[in-house]
Amino acid sequence: MRNGRNAVPGRLVRFKQVDVFTSVPFKGNALAVVFDADSLGDDAMLEIARWTNLSETTFVCTPTDPEADYRVRIFTTAGELPFAGHPTLGTAHAFLESGARPRTPGRLIQQCGVGLVALREQADGWAFAAPPARVTPLDRSDYAALAAALRSDAIDLEAEPCAVDNGAPWLVVRLKSADACIGLSPDPAALEALTHRYGMDGLAVYAPHAEGGPATFEIRCLMTGGNFGFGEDPVTGSANAALAGLLTRQERRPGPSYTARQGTAIGRDGRIFVSYAEDGTTWIGGDVVTVVDGTFLSPV
Repeated sequence: MRNGRNAVPGRLVRFKQVDVFTSVPFKGNALAVVFDADSLGDDAMLEIARWTNLSETTFVCTPTDPEADYRVRIFTTAGELPFAGHPTLGTAHAFLESGARPRTPGRLIQQCGVGLVALREQADGWAFAAPPARVTPLDRSDYAALAAALRSDAIDLEAEPCAVDNGAPWLVVRLKSADACIGLSPDPAALEALTHRYGMDGLAVYAPHAEGGPATFEIRCLMTGGNFGFGEDPVTGSANAALAGLLTRQERRPGPSYTARQGTAIGRDGRIFVSYAEDGTTWIGGDVVTVVDGTFLSPV
């Protein structure tokens, strides 16, 4: 109740909860989007993110860069991230659905912790330009530790395992088959130790599907602490951006575009659409659907 002796201090804030990388509610990766967030401080944002208890919650603010359409701050339950992929797509969807208009039709510029991120409207929805990444190959002396941590003999070492940081730090490893990827059951403690040795907060493991399969690649993202927290992320834009860039670096692109499936092992069915532009930009796209639309009582 808002009145009488049960009145609670605070203000009503516009809020959406969207499902990203899916057109079917509850099959993608949920994201909370909080509007009109300029007055919220760091502590309030973290408190709200812990209350939503989703992998990420975003806060839409007035941009400080004149080129940006909006500014977004991205929080997990553990802290703030400079960039994340599914929050980028989900926030853009919520921003446009709320009635906002892009400065340039068919284009958006998001301001976030890594700077400005471009988004464009495509035939299959919106996509973001993958930000630049720092890539560090895994030392060969750690290959045995990697196999032990993954508890797998299906690692494809012809594709060099690499630590990739595009604002979200992932250790990217290729397996030999999609079935091996779906069935992977790593040693959590060993995986945490190995990823943290390289300054990464999670493992992005991927593998090719057979020709005619549901997607080009199967991918799973296992979070090992830091600002990621722990557990398996249902569908992950930043990791797919990291993978797309690594495929270019390793000259392993399957073509000018491809599709990745993620979330299978935990009952989700996410789809990520990747395309390589002639100008060198890598675009990461997917569907977004709104599940909750309303207001909530802000703590401040």
